[in-house]
Amino acid sequence: MHSWEGDPHQLANPDFGKTGPQDRSIDPAAGGWRILLAVIAGVLLAVPFAASAGRGVLARMAQWLMPRQELAHTGPPALSSTEVEHLGPQQQAVFFLGSAVRHETGSTGQIMTRIDAWRGKLQLTKELKSELTAAFDSDDLRVRAAGVEVDLAALGLAKTPGTVEHLAKKAASGPQSQRVWAEWEMALLGSRGVEKERTTHLLISQTQDPNVEVRRWAVLGLAFLGTDETISPLLKAFHDDPSPKVREEAARALARSGMFTREQRQVAVPKLLDDAADSSLDSQTHDWAFRALQQITGQDLPNEAAVWRDWYNRHRS
Repeated sequence: MHSWEGDPHQLANPDFGKTGPQDRSIDPAAGGWRILLAVIAGVLLAVPFAASAGRGVLARMAQWLMPRQELAHTGPPALSSTEVEHLGPQQQAVFFLGSAVRHETGSTGQIMTRIDAWRGKLQLTKELKSELTAAFDSDDLRVRAAGVEVDLAALGLAKTPGTVEHLAKKAASGPQSQRVWAEWEMALLGSRGVEKERTTHLLISQTQDPNVEVRRWAVLGLAFLGTDETISPLLKAFHDDPSPKVREEAARALARSGMFTREQRQVAVPKLLDDAADSSLDSQTHDWAFRALQQITGQDLPNEAAVWRDWYNRHRS
């Protein structure tokens, strides 16, 4: 996530054309994303992969694949179960999402139990966006999934095929801000199993759209769908897209954003090795390939294609 200009909550900003991606990008750790989204109840997490007016999303991330500098995520104060029950939906959502980010036992379960009661009653305040930013950058996919559920509840989106049908029409044409928001919202729904196949096909087709931001959000959405079928189009976007913004987003999607498991990300390693040595690609794209390889494998090797290839040949099963 290049100095992430977008976090699903920033890039998807309805005012995207006016405020720019930094307001609602998909970078979970930036200062302003709506998605793919951005704030922390206590202190903002600076993440390798990086709201604004209206429905701001996440915040911009600082240098996506650089070593993570985690600031103390203080989150909401400790409360007794009785005190929690007396909180309103907004305060409960902030409390439990912050607890989930801190890996407190039972927090994700509490979110899933209460989410239907929160739907339509949440606002994307600075505090909630903060927790969403942290949740989307969690190393625990259960926490990321809880973040998706809270985001959907705050957006008031019903998890039905009819909602996807409506969003698909908005994603197909119209103002850029409308299209990227629809892509993001469809991806959130798809990640929870609502019309996932249809959304996959639509987002793959959108990676060929003439509009660079539509392609960028399509890439982010594919990462949040997190299926085996979305890895190949992400690799294609990384190698072929004419925009550096999209190529970097694709690298970040493969390396750490979205809902892929560690095993799924490892599937991308052979192609990333090829890209790191591909003389038709520029040096910046090579650098993103190396950074993605570092993130996926946990190896701190130099940016030399031959060194990485040797390591891979020695360690692959």
